[in-house]
Amino acid sequence: MIDRRAELEVETLLKIVLALIAVLLILQIVQAVIGSIASLLGPFFFVVQVAIAALIVLWLLEKI
Repeated sequence: MIDRRAELEVETLLKIVLALIAVLLILQIVQAVIGSIASLLGPFFFVVQVAIAALIVLWLLEKI
């Protein structure tokens, strides 16, 4: 049998790890931005969410 383990080079693994870290950082930044917008809107944030959901439903039903 041919042993095919460890075919990835160290540089490739480092690129994969760095890409995953970059994705994690981007998700944390997006979460912080959404959290700050939610705190600014306060009680109106629920109304904004319902309006966005209604627009998506109307778009899917081709009413817009």
